[in-house]
Amino acid sequence: MPTGNAANTFLRKTNATTLRAGLDALRTPTMRADADAILFSAKSFAAAMLAYCIALRIGLPKPFWAIVTVYIVSQTSVGASLSRGVYRFAGTIAGAVATVVIVPNCVNDPIACSAVLACWIGLCLFFSLLDRTPRAYAFVLAGYTASLIGFPSVLDPGAVFETASVRVQEISIGILCAILMHRYVAPKRMTGQFTGKLSATLQDARRLAADVLNGTPGEKRRDRNQLAADLLVLQGLATHLPYDAAPMTPRREKLQLVHDRLARLLPLATEIEDRIHVLGAGDDGAPDELGALLGDVRAWLATDGTGERDGAAAHLIGRARSIRKRFAADASTFDDRLVANLAGHLAEMIGLLQDCDRLVRNIGTVHRSREAASLHGPLRAKGYVYHRDPWMAARAALGAMVGILIGCAFWIWSAWPEGGTAVSILGVCCTLFGNVDTPVPNVIKYMVGSIYGVAISLAYSYVILPQVTSFTVLVAVLAPAFLFAGSLQARLPTTFRALGITLTIPILSGLGTSYSGDFAASLNMVIALFAAVGFGAVSMSLFQTVPVDTAISRLLHASRRDVGRRALGAAPNEAHWTSLMIDRTALLLPRLRVSGNAYSDVLGDTLHHLRIGHAAGQLRKAIPRIEGEVGAKARELLLAVAERFGTRGRAGSVDHTDLVRRIEALTVLIAGSSIKDRLGMLDLLIDLRFALGPGETAKGNATHDC
Repeated sequence: MPTGNAANTFLRKTNATTLRAGLDALRTPTMRADADAILFSAKSFAAAMLAYCIALRIGLPKPFWAIVTVYIVSQTSVGASLSRGVYRFAGTIAGAVATVVIVPNCVNDPIACSAVLACWIGLCLFFSLLDRTPRAYAFVLAGYTASLIGFPSVLDPGAVFETASVRVQEISIGILCAILMHRYVAPKRMTGQFTGKLSATLQDARRLAADVLNGTPGEKRRDRNQLAADLLVLQGLATHLPYDAAPMTPRREKLQLVHDRLARLLPLATEIEDRIHVLGAGDDGAPDELGALLGDVRAWLATDGTGERDGAAAHLIGRARSIRKRFAADASTFDDRLVANLAGHLAEMIGLLQDCDRLVRNIGTVHRSREAASLHGPLRAKGYVYHRDPWMAARAALGAMVGILIGCAFWIWSAWPEGGTAVSILGVCCTLFGNVDTPVPNVIKYMVGSIYGVAISLAYSYVILPQVTSFTVLVAVLAPAFLFAGSLQARLPTTFRALGITLTIPILSGLGTSYSGDFAASLNMVIALFAAVGFGAVSMSLFQTVPVDTAISRLLHASRRDVGRRALGAAPNEAHWTSLMIDRTALLLPRLRVSGNAYSDVLGDTLHHLRIGHAAGQLRKAIPRIEGEVGAKARELLLAVAERFGTRGRAGSVDHTDLVRRIEALTVLIAGSSIKDRLGMLDLLIDLRFALGPGETAKGNATHDC
């Protein structure tokens, strides 16, 4: 054993090692997630108790709604909590106004009143599904606020205005307390989370480009899927940034520019991959200077320093453009045109990645003219475009209306005293959980949480709360249950289960202005709760569930249909088209994972549709400037593309080989003509030909002289 100074040194080293090990353990993702969940739970509980205290002081009749609102509004970041609070307030006002208008005007006809309320709820659900942004929460709230206020008031319409008024006050207090607590007490900014995700997305983009040049097939597919998913996640985070109240948030126009460039990179990477493969699987079959350029681009992608990348990017772009110009000037063979086309795409890819680096470095600054002049891509950005399916939204809304009307019919026919409460809970389930293809699993999670909530509520109501004599003691006895449930709510897998606990305890425990302890009323409420949630699960499985294969088929059908529309000229610009197709890809990814059927590279097909639509749309824009035989043949080609994808006539009525033959004939015609922008037209035809699929782009089939 060491003695004296040696012992002290040994103890100091041991303590330092132990401290470092402890700090390292605290920095692990699991420990950070636990710490964040505990902090979120503590802030939410403090906000709930503050809201409850204020509602009691004011004398509101049902102050527990303030507690419920806090837990519905609270999110793990400042921006998300504030935006959710704003949308909840707007939705609550709209729902309350709608209820006050509907119920008194149907005062003598409960069936008609229930039908109109069901139609309002269905309409709100329709718009929420069509919106697909965080704004959709306002429509959800407008629907289920009407459900909560309206159905219990159907048989007592005289009190509907007072009920709506106090409910808006209770909810407003909860919103305000939740926002203030998450904004000013240990705030967790959305901006930091967003910038971290953006940096990771840029790394994914560079990895995709490197894997394409290195020819690693398995990695390329994973990288493309990851980038599509990243763009959807970034958009979801970006919508909350204006509410984040950070010292400096990313500028909206720069986020849109970055998105457009990353979106364009997805199909562009595949274009480059196809051309490298046809030219000779890497550098061996390509001209020496193109092979050297490919090697230098690989080295550039592996460079870490942004300053070094900026300096080398301009030189690489210049070399790529020089190769394109030289090989395109005397393109006597298909290989020459292919080399020129590949060099042009390489220059575009380098420019896109360099633009992303520059935009992200200055993402919080105003878009200055000097900075804009240094960008290679377009300066007008479209930003993220959401796929919307009105038919599917209408189907879900109609299913919710049918389920609610069946519940109302049973309530009115049976004269069940708690039927109004049960139907109001049913309306909440149909709107709150109806934003996914298969809502029943989430409803079941909520029901499981409600079972725990009921057990805890009964223990509070008849064992603990009768012993409470002050507000301080009440807070102390409520803390264990709410803190535990709040920590579960902060974790995505257990969010719905936690909501079943946090939304049930305040209502069922009777956290009102005074202790009532009415067991019969509690039992009736429990029966109404489980009857409503159970029937909601059955109703939603019958009327609001969309089979995953049906959702996949509709997405693929929409993509094929829009390819034909672009060929006919009735389609949006290229940035809109690219972003729309990437959103569809992001929607396909989770559905393919849960589908029991085997699909043959559906994501690859979607990418082909994206590329075909891009090339066809560009050709359609160029045709008005072309006259004579070339213009006529180009129009015939685009009509054939439209027929191939079912826009004109039967889908697939034009043979794939016939399309390739038309492209080759038009290529020969343009190569021998003197039309303006001849090289640009040849590039588009090459893009269209490769986009149609791998079978027709083999070097042996494609090579011919002009």
